[in-house]
Amino acid sequence: MPDQELHRTLGTTDLVLIVMGTVVGSGIFLVPGAVMRMAGGAVGPSLLVWVLGGVLSLLGALTYAELGAMKTNTGGLYVFIRDAFGPLPAFLYGWTSFLVISTGGMATLAVAFAGYVGQALPIGAVGSRIVAVGMIAILVVVNVRGARSGATLQNWTSSFKVIALVALSLVLIAFGHSGAPSEPIWPDRFTPALASGIGAAMIGVLWSYEGWQYVTFSSGEATEPQRTIPRAIVLATAIIVLLYVLANVAYIVALGAADAAATDHAAADAVTRLFGPAAGRVVTAVILVSIFSAANSLLLTTPRMYFAMARDGVFFRRLAVVHPRYRTPSFAICAMGAWSALLAVSGTFEQLLTYVVFAGWIFYALGAASVFVFRKKLPDAPRPFRVPAYPITPLLFIASATLLVLNTVMAQPQRAAGGIVVVLIGIPAYVAWRRHAATAAPSIDQPISQQNDFPI
Repeated sequence: MPDQELHRTLGTTDLVLIVMGTVVGSGIFLVPGAVMRMAGGAVGPSLLVWVLGGVLSLLGALTYAELGAMKTNTGGLYVFIRDAFGPLPAFLYGWTSFLVISTGGMATLAVAFAGYVGQALPIGAVGSRIVAVGMIAILVVVNVRGARSGATLQNWTSSFKVIALVALSLVLIAFGHSGAPSEPIWPDRFTPALASGIGAAMIGVLWSYEGWQYVTFSSGEATEPQRTIPRAIVLATAIIVLLYVLANVAYIVALGAADAAATDHAAADAVTRLFGPAAGRVVTAVILVSIFSAANSLLLTTPRMYFAMARDGVFFRRLAVVHPRYRTPSFAICAMGAWSALLAVSGTFEQLLTYVVFAGWIFYALGAASVFVFRKKLPDAPRPFRVPAYPITPLLFIASATLLVLNTVMAQPQRAAGGIVVVLIGIPAYVAWRRHAATAAPSIDQPISQQNDFPI
């Protein structure tokens, strides 16, 4: 019988750089101005938002660290939800992820990559689509050829963009000419309008921090996952918080508070102001590497969830096959790449993402809530890592995720309703797959749920 298990090849350094590669995309180079505007344009509140958003993300990372150390199956968040709340909500997360969230995110990155290439080369509309699909195709080939090859690429690209972001921030701080801010760091009064603005800014910041949970999908390929998964999630998230705060300080020092709040291209504008237009192109190069790295991280992690779903008999059976030579879920990787490319070419991902992306936070909260279920139902299960300050830590994260979802529902009810509909469409799909799994005999080379610890 062919070996249908994934090989454990990812160490702590690989996992740390996967987390950082997923989270640190183009956002930190582009969105600080919008966050500062929403926070009233003052330095203190805007930096506070980045710190608080980082702390809330770290609370989630600590919670998922316990879950990742306890549940080391391939599939991560899907497995947490499945084992705590049943197969249907777990499937709905995987369904929405494949249909829009992760694949739409990949399409967004591919189109953004092509857009930045188009700023340097006259490639035109058709050329942009070719570049977008070509980027996805390259990453598919790299990741099919082995988790090790995908992780090596991730290590290099993530290291580059982290070093570049730190160097950029330090240079801007060292050579910034804004001087002392003309406006006070903190506003005189804390008004309801300021509180509302900080809340809106917090949502944008939480989006910028989103992505640390993806590494849990690769638990089945991590060496000593009980130790490496929690260490990687917590360490990487803490580093990202420091990076983001440092970058925001650098933009303010280089541009001044007013100009930093006015721009939607903070990094490029800051470098251009200090060193001229030619130097601004350096930021474009860094953003290109950053986007490429984030896309590779998605393709390195997310197909493992579809692989786990297929093994449970609730997704395309072929996606459960392990490549006989490269030991990767090759069909799952190709399926995600193909659907992402189709979304990128059609442009439909833009509309779909606006409707569905907020729904991901429903499942992130549900995943964090599973820690309470496991503490109650499996009190004696080995827990190499325990979330500190339990139950306050997971409760705070769940509360922040819930508020983010509720804010979207209240601010954009039609869009939220559309997103919920997309999620619920997964219910008949789930029923159909379950019926098929119940009637189809499992093949020798495509084992499904009987090889998992969860019965279907």
